[in-house]
Amino acid sequence: MSALKGLRVVELGQLLAGPFCGQLLGDMGAEVIKVEPPGAGDPMRVWGQGKEKVQWEVIARNKKSVSANLRIPEGQALVRQLIGKADILVENFKPGTMERWGFSPETLLAEHPGLIIARMSGYGQTGPYSNRAGFGGIGEAMGGWRYIVGEPDRSPSRMGISIGDTLTATYGCMGVLAALHHRSVTGHGQVIDAALYESVLQVMEGLVPEYDHSSFIRERSGSILPGIAPSNVYICKDGEYMIGANKDSLWQRLAEAMGVPDLGTDPRFATHLARGHNQFELDDIINAWAATLTVDEVDALMIAYSIPAGRVYRAPEMLEDPHFQAREAIIEVETERYGKLKMQGAFPKMSATPSSVRSPAPSIVGQHNAEIYGGLLGMDITELDRLKAAGTI
Repeated sequence: MSALKGLRVVELGQLLAGPFCGQLLGDMGAEVIKVEPPGAGDPMRVWGQGKEKVQWEVIARNKKSVSANLRIPEGQALVRQLIGKADILVENFKPGTMERWGFSPETLLAEHPGLIIARMSGYGQTGPYSNRAGFGGIGEAMGGWRYIVGEPDRSPSRMGISIGDTLTATYGCMGVLAALHHRSVTGHGQVIDAALYESVLQVMEGLVPEYDHSSFIRERSGSILPGIAPSNVYICKDGEYMIGANKDSLWQRLAEAMGVPDLGTDPRFATHLARGHNQFELDDIINAWAATLTVDEVDALMIAYSIPAGRVYRAPEMLEDPHFQAREAIIEVETERYGKLKMQGAFPKMSATPSSVRSPAPSIVGQHNAEIYGGLLGMDITELDRLKAAGTI
């Protein structure tokens, strides 16, 4: 029994923000009907890195694919019927697009008062920038993330993943879950308006109040957290290792583990403020020590002295790690196109209503047309054939 079993989602979005929100809801048990344009489908089908593009297998798991041409009236009418059968609608088109198609929230909520509509966009549905095109990277830039990521003597860096999109999807999903509770009390649905730049802004900690209160502007600081030490990646004989011993008691234990207990009470490093002031000198000392040991040796010491620390993983190390295996952080899914494929498991873990991957990503655009249009909407094969011939599906 999954938490959202019995709920139906219609997903109209493409690429990342909308589809990742759909993935989260699907992992929690909702039936997700993904609407794709006939032909090539969602561009995510060919996105990703590596020899073959397998990212689709993650973001489209637990979904059923139907095809519909939303640019023509007949396709719009078809999807409108689907929305009428749904509890949740997810979309991430440029604001105004849904309205042009006849899917304004006012219209949909008038017809289906319990519908929950999650809208993800660059700048939100209101405001002077709402009609601008927006991608995740732009949201990261305007939300304050890009400016503080990277080395101080270089231009801002990308994190390495599309964090702006996935944050927006996560906040969109959070809004859906809150709206479901509201609906259970009142019977009424509502609209969730999740903007890329605001989703990034939400995780920017004290960046705004620090400036407002003391005119302090955070700058790029590379791998360190300014004023918080030691907390960094250190270079061992055979690899990199992360240590976070930035509390007084933890630093004293690290000094003991390094064989230099006197450093734990050295005035340069004895207090939080002192370590922050002498952060670079302290990192040089720890790096010199780490360079004499292997990662395994440092790891064993950190475990023995109960110091928060960990190896710097890539995918190969994750797949080999027994803790990842024990918690099923990475699972193996039998996909339609690539056979058995390892990917991240469903998260977060729930004791009574666990999330799961129940079905692989659909390999064909419109793979579930007969099941959904025929079974859910009651169309016969003659009508489906007509819609296909007309380019509607």
